[in-house]
Amino acid sequence: MKLKTLSLIVLALAVSGCGGVDPNSPQGQRQTIFKQMLKVSENLGGMLRGRIAFKEPAFVAGAAELDQLTRKPWQHFPQVREDESGETRAKDDVWQRQARFQELARAMEASTAALVTATHAQPLTPESLAAPMQRVEDSCKACHEEFRAF
Repeated sequence: MKLKTLSLIVLALAVSGCGGVDPNSPQGQRQTIFKQMLKVSENLGGMLRGRIAFKEPAFVAGAAELDQLTRKPWQHFPQVREDESGETRAKDDVWQRQARFQELARAMEASTAALVTATHAQPLTPESLAAPMQRVEDSCKACHEEFRAF
């Protein structure tokens, strides 16, 4: 009896996992990019806060990767909200206040570009990168506060 119950639970979990967001949909594509951005920015922040060992080449490469990633998700926000079958954390304001959303997207891009520029200064130290990285984190936070449903 216990084996049958366990089998039903496993089957239910497997079937429920089959739904979700189509990875090729605009929502799926932007979620993938945002997850990559989060991973890279967490590593950069970790290096600056001492959670991860600071390695100059890794930080420079990460800053460049983050800068490239920040230019990608916006194209996956259509002008008009599509019927999204999966869970989205984007507020309706993304589509209702496009000008402001695009303004914050450009601010994010500018902050990551400035971080890349900061990686060209020598000597490269966590202290010299703290302020540019904080501006990146602040730009993320500003957009989340206005356009992300938590």
